[in-house]
Amino acid sequence: MYLSIFCIFDLCAANEQRKKFFSTSGGLDSLSDLISSTEVTEGRVEYFRLFRASNRIINSINMLLLGIDLGSSSVKASVIDGETGKCLATAFSPSDEMKIIALKSGWAEQDTEVWWENLRNAVKSCTVKLGSLASGIGAIGISYQMHGLVAVDSSKKVLRPSIIWCDSRAVGYGEVALISLGRDFCLSHLLNSPGNFTASKLAWVKENEPETFKKISKIMLPGDYAAMRMTGAISTTYTGLSEGVFWDFSENRVSVELMNYYGFDSGLLPDAGSSFSIQGRLLKSVASELGLPEGIPVSYRAGDQPNNALSLNVLNPGEVAATAGTSGVIYGVTDVKKYDKQSRVNTFLHVNHSPADERLGVLLCINGTGILNSWLRRITGGTLSYNEMNALAKDVAPGSDGLTILPFGNGAERMLENREAGSHISGLDFNRHNNGHLYRAAQEGIAFSFRYGLDIMKETGIDPKIIRAGEANMFLSKVFREALSTITGIVIHLYNTDGSIGAARGAGIGCGYYKTDNEAFRGLDAVGVTEPDEAKLPEYEKAYERWKHYLELI
Repeated sequence: MYLSIFCIFDLCAANEQRKKFFSTSGGLDSLSDLISSTEVTEGRVEYFRLFRASNRIINSINMLLLGIDLGSSSVKASVIDGETGKCLATAFSPSDEMKIIALKSGWAEQDTEVWWENLRNAVKSCTVKLGSLASGIGAIGISYQMHGLVAVDSSKKVLRPSIIWCDSRAVGYGEVALISLGRDFCLSHLLNSPGNFTASKLAWVKENEPETFKKISKIMLPGDYAAMRMTGAISTTYTGLSEGVFWDFSENRVSVELMNYYGFDSGLLPDAGSSFSIQGRLLKSVASELGLPEGIPVSYRAGDQPNNALSLNVLNPGEVAATAGTSGVIYGVTDVKKYDKQSRVNTFLHVNHSPADERLGVLLCINGTGILNSWLRRITGGTLSYNEMNALAKDVAPGSDGLTILPFGNGAERMLENREAGSHISGLDFNRHNNGHLYRAAQEGIAFSFRYGLDIMKETGIDPKIIRAGEANMFLSKVFREALSTITGIVIHLYNTDGSIGAARGAGIGCGYYKTDNEAFRGLDAVGVTEPDEAKLPEYEKAYERWKHYLELI
């Protein structure tokens, strides 16, 4: 039996209700009646804790937590048992991939209504699987694709498709802003160049779609939009403001200089709060649509990469997380404000940052990772599964028999100083190379991109000996893990988690259900370790030098 519970009650009232409960002998039914009859205010979690601590309630009575991961390929939802961390239901939508609209070269947009449709489908699939247990879901966490721009009018109507993270149209705006504001100012205050981030995307809209810009009441990130659809409230997080490059790290506030330079009214930005906080409650109409209890809080929100770090319990300086989905990321936590002078890596506020206990996330992003793998799958017939592609790649020796692939075909690459370098296949021999060579060369090329970027990250003090990653996407491939571990000399630890499960854990932290890290990360287990293969290192080093040679030619 699972109970639907909310967040932290007044302790005196909780004690009175506790006395009332323990003076009865009705057991679970009386607790259920008590909870359902209690006025919905802040804090059924504290009731729950008191009841559980009494040993009068069996351990199976737990809050369930819902995590939603809004990506650019799909939306994934997972429900976990708050007590054990066990995933009870998971689903994603669509079954293939969401469409990216590219009206011009370098553009990338998505329809926000498609996001909502797939979010609804994924969540509804979970609640249907859970049946009556879905009434025990007590909080929601949201992870989302970073750096996107959603613009709404005063009635919360979306004014145009979202300009998403891999769209390159605003690169020039960011470059001019860097010069105009001053490189020293941008890097010392913003810890980034304005680049191709949300602020620069909004500047593009202002200049190129002035009628649309005039109608904008608020701008949001993709996760802010999802939360608005659920709760009716428009808000963002401090972490989100930093990922849009609106945040002044030196002054600990929105950058007045950047807002004035672009001519943005401060009212365009939503009110901000902590990533872990009550950010609105589920509307009755939406609860009915999703099969969820009315009024449960959205209590966590973070971009996909900070959230991936959270999902892997990467919260402290020196710890490093990685992903390799549509894009590839290395994300390291630090408490020191350092920056790359060429701004090839980015720094954002981490989910657990506070002015008194600074936690910053240094992010290396490679746009073309899993998207290269999916492109190869389509272009070679589309009939093989990724597991079958990985098996063919494994049959080819390291170095791919001289075949080299540069994976930079998904927009401007920050690591390459915002160049749109494009993807390149070099050394192709029609008489020797087959699909297996292509699959392996792609995975090696992605691993080599990580190595290239890690060398840059070392300049900011990020020098990992261990990388934590979820057992998902390209990390499912032994070829990719071996190539990455060997060419970097770093041990890879895989865990049984993903972004949606991380968002669910974040929801438990945000609503106060979890009081300590040990509670929040119960059930997070290592499922595999990959160590550098010294015997194969010479072949990988030879292939990496060849890869760098081709990179220098473009």
